Parts: sequence; C-alpha cells; structure tokens
Amino acid sequence: MSGWLDAIHRQVRPAELFALHVQESVREIVERGNAMTLCTTMSRRRMLALGAGSLLGAPSIVRSARSQARTVYVNSYGGVWETSWKKAFFDPFTAQTGIAIKTVPGVSFAKLKAQVQTRNYEWNVVNLGDVEYAQAVLEGLLEKVDKSAAKTDQLPPHMVREFGITSYSLGTNLVYRKDKFPNGGPQSWADFWDVKKFPGNRCLYDRSFTCLAYALLADGVPADKLYPMDVDRAFRKMSELKPHIKTWWREGSQSQQLIRDGEVDMIAMWSARAIDLIDDKVPVELVWNGAEIYHANLLVPKGDPNAKAAWEFCNFVAQAKPQADFAMLLPYGPANPGARALMTEARLRQTPAWPDNEKVSFQHDAAWIAPRLARIRERWTQWLTT
Repeated sequence: MSGWLDAIHRQVRPAELFALHVQESVREIVERGNAMTLCTTMSRRRMLALGAGSLLGAPSIVRSARSQARTVYVNSYGGVWETSWKKAFFDPFTAQTGIAIKTVPGVSFAKLKAQVQTRNYEWNVVNLGDVEYAQAVLEGLLEKVDKSAAKTDQLPPHMVREFGITSYSLGTNLVYRKDKFPNGGPQSWADFWDVKKFPGNRCLYDRSFTCLAYALLADGVPADKLYPMDVDRAFRKMSELKPHIKTWWREGSQSQQLIRDGEVDMIAMWSARAIDLIDDKVPVELVWNGAEIYHANLLVPKGDPNAKAAWEFCNFVAQAKPQADFAMLLPYGPANPGARALMTEARLRQTPAWPDNEKVSFQHDAAWIAPRLARIRERWTQWLTT
C-alpha cells in the first residue's frame, strides 16, 4: 500500500496526508527538474478534500525531494546505441554512485532549445556533434562545465571544452548492399549520385549540412575545400539526386532497418550502425572514402537544476575503461586515448579514430556553419517539401 493511502487508515491529519501524497506525486517530476507542474498531477477534488491550506507545506516538500533526487535523464538515440550505453555506462555508473539513469528518446537540437527557453527539462544530458555544439554555444543554450562535479582534472585536457566534454568520434558513411551490387558497389559520393551506373533505391540522413557536403564532394569539390561552403551549388547538386531518394532517415535504428530489410540499396548511415549489421551477417559494405567524421560532446542544458549529477555522469562516460567497453560493443572512436590501449586492433580499425579511416574522410568547419545553420536548416526544410 502506498504511503499516503496507508496514512488514511492511520487517520493522520489532513496536512500530513497531503504532504505524504505530494512526496509521492512529485518524486518523478522533481527528478526531471520540473516541479512547477506539481499541481497539475493532483485532482481538484483531492486538493479540496485535503484542505487548500495544506499547500503551504508543499514548497519545502519539493525542495526536500529535489535535494534527494538521484536520477539523471539522458537523451537517447535508441536502438543498439542505447543498449550499448546501458551496458558500458548506465549500469556501471549506477552501481558505482547510486545515481539511476533513465532515457528520453528523440535527440533534437530544437528540443534542447525549447527546454532552455521554457525551463521545462525532460532530460539532463545530450550527446551532440561539433556543429550543434557550436550553434548551442552561440545561442547560449548550454551550462558551463562544472569542473568540480565533472572532475575534469582526471580527464585528458583535449576532452574538456568550456561547455561540454568530448565523448567520441563517429562517421556517417556510404553503405551499400553487396547482394545488389555483387561486382562492387559505389565507392564515392560521385558514384552515389551516378544513378545510371549504380541504379537502385537511395536514402540519406535528413541533416542539412551533412547532405550538402556530400553533394559538393559528388560535384568534384576536394574535401579540404568544402569550406567556406558554396551553399547554392550544393543545393543544385542535391536537386539532381532528389527524385532518386526513396526516403530520408531521422533515427539510427530506422537507417539500419531500411538497409537490413532491402528497402534501399545504398544509404548514408552511421559507421557503427553499419558494422553492427555486418556483425549480424547482413550483406552490406561500409565505405570510408568521403565519410563525414565528427566528434560528439556531452552537454547539459543551461539552467538545468540537475546539472551537478549530470556532470558526474559525464565524467564517468569520459573515462578510459567505460569508453573502451562501449567501443567494443559499438565501434565509435573513443576520445580518451587511454581507451584505445584497452581495445583490440581489429576493433580500432572499424572506428573513425583509425588513421587510415581519418585520411580519406572529412570534417566540418563548425565555426563556419554555426552562425549560418538556422538559415541553412530553414532552406533545407523548404527544399524538402517542394
């Protein structure tokens, strides 16, 4: 029996009864840092029955519950990413600290911005790439790293940024089905655009600056000359391919499903997700030539009341052993050099951190993109719908 129902049988005073109920009703809300929604969780009838005067005790109850909150909410990419994070980061962190980890699906820059503007925090930690990091800094959406809570003195200096902690590198690569192209499939973005030589259903990631960079590479722009970006030229090249794109993926698990089930014959997808399919004997080939490589960063939204616990978790994710454990489950490139010494060479070769993979890939100029990204996204959305 719950505490407040048990109290009814003990015939406690209404104020005490109300306090017990509030403690149970707001526990989950407070852990999310959204105690302002407290009153909406209780029925008008119960409030009247218990006595409106009892509300006077609610603020102290809320403060007490918040001080005891021991949960960090992580914005999750879902699928094999989440199951791998659970094994490598979530469960060991909880065992070590007693702080529980819960996930909230649907990673979105727009959601980060909305949380900060409304001060309604659904999650406390998100892992975003360099471009989104730069934009978030520009728009004032991030907490500065709490060096004490994050124990930054324990981390390699290159991992610690003013508003985030670098977690790993990842690639977005050309991937094709080998059964569709038994004599060899596309090996470059120029090949991906060549619908006559390589016919078949295509799919791209619905991320503007990624696709625009691919378009310029397909149009003959060298990787080291992508920036400053000729946006008009990139959109013209994208328009050539648009009729041949079957769908645009938005979630990592969706990209895996599309190529696994043969709904598309070639795709731009995250390298680790492709290797996960290869490990499951799905006949796909991963191409590193022209891959987009970027670094992800652990970020906490500005004003988050649960920031201290969030930075504690970020410290754990940045440590060598957990990073190695994660990369052995899903081959992202660990940012902590100590993690690489704990991994097999075979696994390292599958990550963006392997030198041969880095040599044939490219990275974005986040400083150039960040102040222009809102306009690029707006134009991209209009382009997709016309």
